[in-house]
Order: sequence, then C-alpha cells, then structure tokens
Amino acid sequence: MKVLVIGGGAREHALCRSLSLDPDVTALHCAPGNAGIAEVAELHGVDALDGAAVAELAARLEADLVVVGPEAPLVAGVADAVRDRGIPVFGPSARAARLEGSKAFAKDVMAAAAVPTARSYVCTTPEEIDEALDAFGAPYVVKDDGLAAGKGVVVTEDVAAARAHALACDRVVIEEFLDGPEVSLFAVTDGETVVPLQPAQDFKRAHDGDEGPNTGGMGAYSPLPWADPKLVDEVHKTVLQPTVDELRRRGTPFSGLLYAGLAITSRGVRVIEFNARFGDPETQVVLARLKTPLAGLLHAAATGTLATFPPLRWTDGAAVTVVIASHNYPGTPRTGDPIEGLADVAEQDAPEAYVLHAGTRRDGAAVLSAGGRVLSVTATGVDLATARERAYRAVGRISLDGSQHRTDIAAKAAAEA
Repeated sequence: MKVLVIGGGAREHALCRSLSLDPDVTALHCAPGNAGIAEVAELHGVDALDGAAVAELAARLEADLVVVGPEAPLVAGVADAVRDRGIPVFGPSARAARLEGSKAFAKDVMAAAAVPTARSYVCTTPEEIDEALDAFGAPYVVKDDGLAAGKGVVVTEDVAAARAHALACDRVVIEEFLDGPEVSLFAVTDGETVVPLQPAQDFKRAHDGDEGPNTGGMGAYSPLPWADPKLVDEVHKTVLQPTVDELRRRGTPFSGLLYAGLAITSRGVRVIEFNARFGDPETQVVLARLKTPLAGLLHAAATGTLATFPPLRWTDGAAVTVVIASHNYPGTPRTGDPIEGLADVAEQDAPEAYVLHAGTRRDGAAVLSAGGRVLSVTATGVDLATARERAYRAVGRISLDGSQHRTDIAAKAAAEA
C-alpha cells in the first residue's frame, strides 16, 4: 500500500512512524513533513491547504491512501479534492469537518443527537457576551467559534479577561464551566461504524500544576488507570455513535477520525469539544500502544469497510509523551535555535523512548527549532511510572536554548496507579 500523509507536525510524525512499521505499507510519503519525518518518509513540497495540489500529488504518486492530519486542510476541503480524484482518503469532508471548524455547529449537532455537553450561548454582539457571562458566572469559559490552533479557549475567573477574549472573536461560544478531570477519546469511523481507540489525557496549560496560559498541549499519557472501565463503551453509546448518526442523517457523513474532548463531571460525562482529526499530543501515546497495523485500519475507514475490520489489539503497557516547547511559547516563539542530543536519544533510549518532531527544520547537518512546540518525546513501559521515567530521561538528553517543558506529565496518575 502506498500512503501519503498530509501535514508536518508531531501528530503526522507519529502517524508516519506507525505507518513505517506496518508491513503492508510499501511506500510512505509526507507533504510537507519536517526534519524528523524525513527519516521515515519521502517528503514533498506542497501547500497542505491547496486541495488541487494535494490531489495531484496523490495521483502522481499513485497513492492507495491519503491521510489528512491537520484540521485546517480538512476544513478547507482537501479531503474532498482527493476523493473527487477517486483516491481513498482518511479525513472528513469540509462540511463534516465543521464539527471542529465551528463550535456553534458542533453544539447544534450535539443538541439534535442528544449528546451531553455544557449549556452554552453563541454570541456575536457585546450585549450578548455580557448577558452570557453574567448568566454563567465564574469560572468563565469563552471559545472562539472558529479554528484557533488549540489556543482559542480562555478559562478564567477574571470577567474582564473573559470579555476581552470574547470581543476579539467574530463569533464566540460562552458556556458553563465543567468540573472534573478531562479525557480525550479518539474514534475511527467510516460514517456508519464507529471504532473507539483507547482514552488518553493531555495537559493544556503551559506550566506545572496546570498553571499558565492555554496551549496546544504540553504532554499526554495513556491508559488512564483512574477511569471507569466502562467509560469507552459509555462514550461510544452516548456520544460517538449518535454524533456520527446525526451527521449522516443531515447528509454530511463523517468519515475519518472523530475526537471527543470529555469532562468526567459530577453529573456524568460531558463533551467539551469535538475535533475532526487526531489530536496532538494524545496521538503520540495512543498510537504507541496500538498493536493493530495502522494502514489497514485507516484504509477500512476510507473505503467504508470498518464493519468487517477485526477488533483492535493493544499493548498491556503505558505510554507518556512530554512536549519540548521553544522560548516564549505559547506567545511568539523564538525559532532558529540548534537542537542537540537527538542522536543520544536514538542511541541510548530507543526503542522504548523516541523523539517525534513538530516545529523543526534541517539546516545542513543541524536540526533547528522552527515553531512553538518543537519536539515530543514519547516513551513506553510496563506501567505509567516506567514510561514516565524513560520519557524524562530522554528529555534530559536534549538541549535547546531557552526551551521549556512540564515536569509533571502523568505524575499524579503514575503515583496513584
């Protein structure tokens, strides 16, 4: 099977790494890729948002499967352009990807499908914003209706900060605060059959102890030893399948990866948000535990044959990912700094720990930082404590001037397991 992956972050590196280990994959390509992905896939310089260019590349490569990684190309209709060429593609149409591209649309779908979620208001005027903030009170939860690269959500006790964020958005969703721990659950679907993966938990705040500004994610772990063993079945029944069924009923079938961000509240499971693609950094830990070859699973979703796909197989162990971010992230990051120690991780920690590139570029023999979240270090082990120890040992070998990372990823779960 010839596979083309679209994107160039740690999520796409994780996908490419898993696909490169799949014996059914005979050729692996990525566009545009990054310095790390270049080690496992052939890179192609193409604009990931240009559907016609991506479709043309897929046709030229005679790809058997195209995997669209990031949300922006999906919302822009890149998957549609590839499908129009008759090439199987893993990723929803632009209309179905509105589930992530518009939080207001997602709320409408959830209401129609009776999916449990937070009460909310969609606001477009200062008066509506003030009324909504007053109705819910603190903590205030304010979400930009559109895509914001994981940084469009503000949760704050400060009404002035909440109002300022809301006013900066063209349209905003203001909702009640959901208590309880958060869980990420992915599901692969062909528009009818829904196959849940294993749950993970990520860490959105920039600093230890869940302090600091919201980010795209600073680390993750899986499995969740504290979660109810029936959680996946419950979410499948009450969230994932009803959402897929409702989108199909509307004539916009969702095929690809449905990501449910969940809060386990005192009143039960509630959906925080939906994404239309694999999440970063949860993908890194979920794929690290998946034993089923990835290409066949994604191809089954792309070709509408998930109903006959064998049950997924998982390792018994755990995985932990720690994100190394550049100076000043999530503000304007400093880029162009050399990254040292990558070879040391490869020589001394692999295969139990490895580096997945996100914001990197190659300059001759050197690898330089080229974004906010620069690297993800992922490690596996028989349990969370072992995986965590291996991940941080590998992190300690990497040198990037001014970089930052959280030191408490999976610490509480490992201690209580």
